[in-house]
Amino acid sequence: MGYTVEFNRVVTEERNPRTMDLDTLNTLELVERVQGEDLEVAQIVQKVVPQIAQAVDLIADRLEKGGRLFYFGAGTSGRLGVLDASECPPTFGVDPELIQASIAGGKEAMFKSFENAEDNRDFGIADATAAGITGKDVVVGITASGRTPYVLGAVQKAQEAGATVIGIVNNRGTELESQSHVTIAAVVGPEALSGSTRMKAGTAQKMILNLLSTCTMVRLGKVYENLMVDLKPTNEKLRERAVSIISTISGVPRHVAEGALVASHDSAKTAILMVKRKMGRAHAEALLQQCGGSLRKALEAKLTEI
Repeated sequence: MGYTVEFNRVVTEERNPRTMDLDTLNTLELVERVQGEDLEVAQIVQKVVPQIAQAVDLIADRLEKGGRLFYFGAGTSGRLGVLDASECPPTFGVDPELIQASIAGGKEAMFKSFENAEDNRDFGIADATAAGITGKDVVVGITASGRTPYVLGAVQKAQEAGATVIGIVNNRGTELESQSHVTIAAVVGPEALSGSTRMKAGTAQKMILNLLSTCTMVRLGKVYENLMVDLKPTNEKLRERAVSIISTISGVPRHVAEGALVASHDSAKTAILMVKRKMGRAHAEALLQQCGGSLRKALEAKLTEI
């Protein structure tokens, strides 16, 4: 009984007074009512932009120094972490080991619910141990309630390893907050469907994760202007995008961009330098390395020492 009373104090478990009549509405009214709740989410996330920016700076600093980024979550939160991590290699050309995600219950939990897995703190400790987290790394714990044992176990192990901890929660004054260097608390309030944190809470978490990974990659030089210059052209769509990016930045026809992409061994950044600065692949690769992977710096650098 005590646990039930305590858990019901979590705002994400409260009943929403605006949606008490869902089962009496016609379909149009029902969709409008539920969607109306979603309209608040972006504004709530906007309120925690300073904390997100602080987290981005921490992550970028650690990754620049050889660290890695880890997401830990259960259920919806875990799946969102896996989604964000898995999108980074094709989008930003990073090694899959750089940004990793663990979900309570393991890979199978992505497709099948293992709700009891989140209640085991030891599972989180074990997954964090298996990941080999060190003091160079950043661990992001994602949990709407801020009290999920699996996430707290992973964070505990991360702290012991000296890693930087960031908490993404949808409640205030949580246990995860007390264990985090930075807490991003997007308090979206009660869900349209009571307790279903895959809805507003999940939407807020998705927005925050997008901001963390995308803005970190911008800071690390993986973006030029607003173009994904480090993308991996591993399928027809991405190859088409790479050619378009090369053509746009270099100001050359598509057939020239296509040839440059081939000559660069499928590196859009290298191809752009080869075209814009009229240099061979090896020269372009050396220049990029000297400039820390930043295309902007490589385009502006003096060539006398290369």
